[in-house]
Amino acid sequence: MTNELPIGVFDSGVGGLTVAAAMKRVLPAEAILYFGDTARCPYGDKTPQQVLEYSLEVCDFLVSQGVKMLVVACNTATAAALPALQARYSVPVVGVVGPGARAAAMATQSSRIGVIGTQVTIASGVYEHAVHALIPAAQVYSLACPEFVPLVERGETSGAAVEEIVRNRLQPLKSLEIDTLVLGCTHYPHLQGVIQHVMGDGVRLISSADETAREVKSALEATGQSAGVRTAVPDRYFTSGDPLWMERALRRWLMDDTAVGSAARIDLNQVTVR
Repeated sequence: MTNELPIGVFDSGVGGLTVAAAMKRVLPAEAILYFGDTARCPYGDKTPQQVLEYSLEVCDFLVSQGVKMLVVACNTATAAALPALQARYSVPVVGVVGPGARAAAMATQSSRIGVIGTQVTIASGVYEHAVHALIPAAQVYSLACPEFVPLVERGETSGAAVEEIVRNRLQPLKSLEIDTLVLGCTHYPHLQGVIQHVMGDGVRLISSADETAREVKSALEATGQSAGVRTAVPDRYFTSGDPLWMERALRRWLMDDTAVGSAARIDLNQVTVR
C-alpha cells in the first residue's frame, strides 16, 4: 500500500537531519529514507546547474527505492531545483523555503527580516520573493554565509573559534534592526546557540524544519497517504560519502544510538534509474 511507503528526504549533507528529526516528532508513524550527499557537500559553492544535476541524481535514486513523497531538506537544492523536481516525479515534492518564509512572516513584528544561507540560495532571491508574497512591504536583508556548512559537516558547532567565525560573518546584519532571522540552510540550526548569542535575544531565529514537517503532515493527510500507525518499514539512511561519519551524525543529531551499521554508501555514478 502507498501509505506504508517511506518518505524520501535529501540534503547536501547532514543538515537535513534537522528536518528529519522534526518529521520524526510530528510524524512518528512514518518511515524515512534519508540521503546525505556528503561527498559533494557543500552545494552552496556549486553552480545552480550543478545543484540541479545533483538533486536529480539523488531524487532519482530515492524514487527508485519506492517513496510516497520527496522532501528537499536543503535550501540550496530547493532554490535551484524544486520546480524541476516537481515536474519530474509523480509523487509530491516539498521544499523548505516556503515553510521557512511563512514562519518568518508570522513571527516578525517589524517586517524587518534577515535571511542567511548559502551563496546559491541568497543569489537566487528565493526567500525575498517568498516573504514579499506574504508581506509585500517587508524589508528583507540577505547574507551568504559560506563558512557555516563546512563547520557543521566537521562537527564544529560551538566554542570560541566557531563564535568568532559566526560573529565576523553576521556583523553586517547587526546594525539593520531586524527582529527575525531565517536560518536559510538546514545546516544552520546546528549553530543556533552560537547564532542566537551573536545576534542577541531580541532577534527570533526561524528554522524551516518544524514548519516543513507540518507541511508534510498536511500534504499526507490531504492525499490520504498518512501511515496512521507506525509502519513496519524501517528508517534507512544513505550517503555518497563516509557511512561512519553519517552514523556519527545520526547518533548526535537524531539521538539514535541504534545508528551503528545503519548507513549505507551509495555511488550515484553506479546507479542508473530512468
